[in-house]
Amino acid sequence: MSVQATTAPPIQSSRSAFIVAWAFCLIFYFGQYALRSAPGVMIPELTGTFGLTALGVSALIGLYYYTYSTFSILAGASLDRFGAKSVIPTGILMTALGAVLFGLGSAGGAETGRLFQGAGSAFAFTGAVYLASHGFPAKYLATAIGFTQCFGMLGGSVGQFAVGPLIHGTISWQHFWIFAGLALAVVAVLIWVATPGGHDARPAGPNPLLSMFTPYKTVLTNPQSYLCGFSAGLLFLPTTIGDMIWGVPFLREGLGAGYTDAVNRATMVPLGWVIGCPLLGYLADRIGRRKPVLIGGALVMLASAATVVYLPGVAPPYLLGLLLGIGSGAAMIPYSVIKEVNPDRVKGSATGAINFLVFTFSALLAPAYGWLLNHLSEGGPRTLGIFQQASTAGVAAIVLAIILACFIRETGSAVTSKVPS
Repeated sequence: MSVQATTAPPIQSSRSAFIVAWAFCLIFYFGQYALRSAPGVMIPELTGTFGLTALGVSALIGLYYYTYSTFSILAGASLDRFGAKSVIPTGILMTALGAVLFGLGSAGGAETGRLFQGAGSAFAFTGAVYLASHGFPAKYLATAIGFTQCFGMLGGSVGQFAVGPLIHGTISWQHFWIFAGLALAVVAVLIWVATPGGHDARPAGPNPLLSMFTPYKTVLTNPQSYLCGFSAGLLFLPTTIGDMIWGVPFLREGLGAGYTDAVNRATMVPLGWVIGCPLLGYLADRIGRRKPVLIGGALVMLASAATVVYLPGVAPPYLLGLLLGIGSGAAMIPYSVIKEVNPDRVKGSATGAINFLVFTFSALLAPAYGWLLNHLSEGGPRTLGIFQQASTAGVAAIVLAIILACFIRETGSAVTSKVPS
């Protein structure tokens, strides 16, 4: 009894410290999502400064996803190997450096900066989920992950509706990136101070470099991991490419909306994520089932996206964007599932693996979508018909995600609690 009385307070204190660190990591996630979406409202500035075509802009912005996807693997392995105290602040400082480089105004600096932003940002969501899994009881994990993504998408919304007016009235677009980098450096210090040290750190073993990646053998030999990653990756495309890169151009060039109206309408999608991520995460926890919520959210996405693109004017414009965003919250449910279909000892690597799979889709398809628009328009104006033809790929992605989701194993408490131990 005396041993239990002695050890209980430190355990509770450790949980509380991880929750505090998680809260600071939410600020990092908020900030990196704002940086991820901000280029979408400054495409004319980027085009004019660097002399880029639609394909060139897509390629520049899409560089983020190349390093984001690959460094997600390193982020998960580093967290499982070293713990969170030094790993997450390192990622933040990389993102901060990338923001400053992007704001220098040179093409080479922008390209290098975008690569650094993606590499550092890979530690944001992976780190937040890692901290949440140490701070919150398992029964609240899907809710915590949903709230994490909610905060990130709030940053994505701010990166559009706030940054647009900011760079057209208060500061230049270059100064925005430099100030953002300095703010992130402060967050790095706060997380380093708040995070408990040494937790989950493991001996290096005979081969320190390779031993870091050992947990991925467990994750990547599990077919369910791929189903989770592919399904979530396909569901992310309408936001990472459709809205955050080409949402404003579609509304301006395809539908003839003014700049302010286009920016405000585009922000409805990430704002819907703010509602949908915690709502669908809570619903999945509440009913104890993941798949019905995942498939239901994807169907809402499908209906909303198809109506926005192919039947413009049928429904209130702001409502459809909001519904698309709410349904998109379903893309976060596979992040809970992949942790539940793999052992607890690989929780960091499981998140790193799904981030790698998810954003590999965005890395490969962002320039491909820009090429498709160029090809269909043959170098001329991008009309509504051009956008509608190109958007068929996005609609097909949602349909394929729904099909794959049908084969994901149900891991909700309503099912697992009935399995005999």
